[in-house]
Amino acid sequence: MSDDRGTLPGITVTVLPERVGSPVDHCVTSFDHVRLPRTALIQGEHGQLRPDGSLTSSVDSARKRFLHAIGRVTVGKLCMSASTLGGCRAALAIAVRYAHTRTISGPVAGRRVPLAAHRSHHARLLERVATAYAMTFLHREVTDHWITHTPTDRPAAERLVALAKGWITWQAREIVTESRERCGARALFPVNGLAEYPANADGAITAEGDNLAIWCKAAADMIFGHTLAPEPLPATGRESLTDPAFLRRGITAAERHWHAGARSDLRSGEADDALGRWNNASASALNLAEAYIIGQAAEAFATAITRTTAAGTRAALTDLYVLFLLDQVDSRSGLLLAEGALTRDHVRALPRTRHLLITRLAPHLPALTDAFSVPQEHLSSLPMLTAP
Repeated sequence: MSDDRGTLPGITVTVLPERVGSPVDHCVTSFDHVRLPRTALIQGEHGQLRPDGSLTSSVDSARKRFLHAIGRVTVGKLCMSASTLGGCRAALAIAVRYAHTRTISGPVAGRRVPLAAHRSHHARLLERVATAYAMTFLHREVTDHWITHTPTDRPAAERLVALAKGWITWQAREIVTESRERCGARALFPVNGLAEYPANADGAITAEGDNLAIWCKAAADMIFGHTLAPEPLPATGRESLTDPAFLRRGITAAERHWHAGARSDLRSGEADDALGRWNNASASALNLAEAYIIGQAAEAFATAITRTTAAGTRAALTDLYVLFLLDQVDSRSGLLLAEGALTRDHVRALPRTRHLLITRLAPHLPALTDAFSVPQEHLSSLPMLTAP
């Protein structure tokens, strides 16, 4: 595109304006009547140009050829997920350390207490830590699945990566925002390590496929290309809200509800109006996608616990797992009550159960974020964690 005198005729490179967050030297390259030789085109089995200009392809439609050509961005989705996951883990490590070093006036005159002493402060961080652990285990499982997938299950593997990327990056943005807020005004200064994290998460949400767009495709594929989850047993009221298996069944019930709804919504549209049918089913389908990937995160969390041998660590991780599931069930409690997956007594007991879990987990909060292995050199370089 260029030589030692600059860009070649017909080629224009325009530098994009500065954006917030970590700098990226993106630009727009445009072409005006620039002819390329056939040998300059990237080709493969999905599409090859013969010397006479005719196209041969092993893929039978233009749309499938396009999707095949951009399939390489799947690895990029895993990378975007990993980058924001690392960012939110670092943000939580910073926020938790700040919560234990920053002191404020206590209820007794003349005594100061750390921010972490307040339930209103540490509860929010604990809930985000539980989500970050679920994100971590999910990303590891999805990465392993992608590395070991076969050509036969490639479409399902690509869909799983897309769903994980959307959920992880959306959750990361929420986590880094919460972490910044818990550190107050000091965290608005970039020198303290948190100010740019939300903008970086925004970049990952859009990069390698905008989250909503890739979720729409994955959700549309799932309507009839994914097995309907089994119908869970109705709740009797005797189940414990700290039983992970019971809470996991609630996520399955939500997935089944939205899956059946998406199929019904799609069928109820006009047969000759493909866009109208999708618009009719899109809300249910996207809820299906969310419930499914949360279920996969829960499965990954449960698997990680089985690999933990130290009794104390296993107990803390189990409580953290239950807290993650409890938050997911609580946010869907109305639906789950209507579906019979929860009873009225369960719904009433949700706040108290969360309170007891957070009480047990609060002393472990520093250890849980220390396990993120954020370099001590980085934490020690942040003024708000070292200056009085």
